[in-house]
Order: sequence, then structure tokens, then C-alpha cells
Amino acid sequence: MKILKGNIIYTVVPEKFEVYENSYLVEIDGKVSGVYKHLPEELKDVEVEDFGDSLIIPGFVDMHFHAPQFQNIGLGLDEELLPWLEKYTFPEEAKYDNEEYAKRLYTNVAKALWKNGTTRAVLFSTIHKNGTKILMDVLDKAGIGAYVGKVNMDRNSPDFYIEDTDESLEKTEEWILETKDKYELVKPIITPRFVPTCSEKLMKGLAELSDKYNIKVQSHLSENEGEVEWVKSLHPEFNSYAAIYDGMGLLNDRTVMAHTVHNTDEEIKLLSKRGTISAHCPNANYNLSSGIMPVRRFLDAGVKVALGTDVGAGHQVGIYKVMSQAIEASKMNWFYNGKSEKCLTTSEAFYMGTKAGGEFFEKVGSFEKGYTMDALVINDESLGDKDFRSIEERLQRFIYCGDDRNIIRRYVAGKLISEPK
Repeated sequence: MKILKGNIIYTVVPEKFEVYENSYLVEIDGKVSGVYKHLPEELKDVEVEDFGDSLIIPGFVDMHFHAPQFQNIGLGLDEELLPWLEKYTFPEEAKYDNEEYAKRLYTNVAKALWKNGTTRAVLFSTIHKNGTKILMDVLDKAGIGAYVGKVNMDRNSPDFYIEDTDESLEKTEEWILETKDKYELVKPIITPRFVPTCSEKLMKGLAELSDKYNIKVQSHLSENEGEVEWVKSLHPEFNSYAAIYDGMGLLNDRTVMAHTVHNTDEEIKLLSKRGTISAHCPNANYNLSSGIMPVRRFLDAGVKVALGTDVGAGHQVGIYKVMSQAIEASKMNWFYNGKSEKCLTTSEAFYMGTKAGGEFFEKVGSFEKGYTMDALVINDESLGDKDFRSIEERLQRFIYCGDDRNIIRRYVAGKLISEPK
């Protein structure tokens, strides 16, 4: 059991914050038992970790992160997506066949996630089975909850970074069997890179593995206009990009699709119908000149939208930074599209970066009773005057102006996690 005391703020629904000033967050067996203004009598003798005037918030959930691209942050961002992949990404990812290199760089990834308060993440690895297992080992040791994907790609890829279709499926099944029950907080996720690099046989085979072992799926959808046109030329038999994934059996309520910038209304309806989550990555969308995702259109259609840093196209690891960028993107969309689609509010962006993504991990990302207790303690002393600011205003200021130095404690499933070694 743990009891944390401070200014507790979280979301149950996107439209508003739940605020408990100078209150108690009670954890039992890794779950939230309750949030109290006054402790129940039966808990009076339990030791309290008192964080004074600090904020206590749910841990951040990053729904789209390319672990092997961490080394490339800030590089090649004058390019658009497809040339950027060819010039920077594929050559870097190919290096992760070297297990010593993989361990060193993936340890840096775990440190960066920890530092920025990311308690849960959905990550791409590379096509290398052993390198992917190293990433899973590192995250498990760090105490960070994660879905990690061994990437699959068998066409339209460089000779030095491509798989044989049958071997890709065989290695993926081996990897699933070796890892699906190995860790408490780290699980495998099926990861076709995107339609241009995955044959129909590969995608259908991966869908079969997903169904056979009840494994979740991640991929990319409609990030870049050139990519969308390429996909149309590869699969003229389908009426949309999303319909291809659906036709291959990869689009369902176990799926997260990153970006979704250039989708038609019919595709948005399909995502909603299938219960698929969209991972909104505004920072990366800006950096590679991909466009602005019309978030409100997705939300109004009933699509679940969460947030992703998309490292390394995204140049910042903190989801709190992505929250502010998502709000900014919605304002740009509002301004340039007839001022018809309402901008995101702070509570909506916060919900997307905590509870919306947390639902992919089941009950994570909120302090509702029964939710897994992932929490951050935020000391915002350095961010300016607090005396006449509400708890909501202080959280908003941290989202826009804070950084990792303001995060003084990190808990995952009730356990305090220290900086990875």
C-alpha cells in the first residue's frame, strides 16, 4: 500500500479535469483504491508520502515511438517522409543487427522515457528479432510498461534492410512465443511497417498471428500525401488506404494507427466502426511537412485519439510537449479550414496523453478506482508564482513551459521507478 499526498489532478472524461487539492491518492496492490480529501479512519496509521504543494498526475502514455530512431532525433528534418526514410531511417535501423549497439542505444531510450515521465509506451523496434528482445529486456528492467514491435517489411525496401516473407512470419511467431508471457509489463505487438513495405501475403500472415495469439497491432496510416498516392498505385483494387488494412484483417479494436493525417470521411468512419485508436503525432507531422491531422473530425466521428512523440521524426520525447503541440495543431486546423472545427482544450489534450492511450493498456491513465496506479509528481516551483493560480492553471503551465526537471517522482503500477542504469 502507498499513500501519496499533494494536489491531485486527472481526467475521467475529456471535457474536464478532476481536481483534489491537498488530498490523498491511495494505492493497494498496484491499483488506485481511492482519492480522498480526508483519509478514511482505517488508513490513519499508514505512512503518507507527503509532496506538499506539488502536483500529482497520471503517468504519460506515448502511443507511437520508434526506439531505433532515437539516435537520429533532429536529423534530416528538411526532408519529407519517403526520402527521409531512405536517407536516414533505414540505414540507422539496419545497425540494430549488432546486439551490443542495440543494447547501448535502447538503454538510452529507456532513460529518455523515464526522464520525461513516460510510464507506458508503444514502440517500434527493427526487423531484427534479437535486437527487439533486447529492447523488451531493457524496458522490463526499467519498470516501464510497453508494447514492443518487431518490424515486418518484405518489399520496396533497401537490399540491406528487408526480409523474406516466409522468414519474416516465422521469426515473428518465434518471437511472440518467446516473449508473450515473459514479462509482467512488456508485451509483443504485431508491427507491419506500413502498406508500401508489406506484401499482401505478409499482412495477411501477420493478421493470422495477431488472431492466433490475441496480439495487438500497430502501423502507420496516411501520414504523407506522397505515401497515400503510392499506396493507391500499389493497391488500386481497394478504395482507400484504411480499407487495405481492413481487408488484410489488421484493423480492429486491438489496433493503433499512427498519424492519420490525410484520411477521407469514409476512412474515419471505418476506424470508428472497428474501434481502432489513432496516435496523433503533431510534432513529427510538422517536422516532415506531412500536414495537420483534423483531430476534431476524428473525435466527432467517435474515433479514439491518443498521442505519440513519433521519435525520431518527432524531436521531443515528452508527451507533455505533444499535448501543447496537439492543441497548436488544432488551432492551425481551425484557422485554415473555415474556423469550423473546434480547437482542442487543455483537458482534452491531457486526456489524450494519459487515459486515451492508457486504455490500450486496459485501465491505465486515470486515478479512478481500480485503475493501475501510474503516477508522476510534478514540482512546479521553477515555473513562476503559484499563490494565485488554480491547480488547472499550474498543470497547463507545466504542459507548455515545464520540462523533465519538474518531474520528481515516477510510479508504475504503484512501484517507484528509478533512473535506468
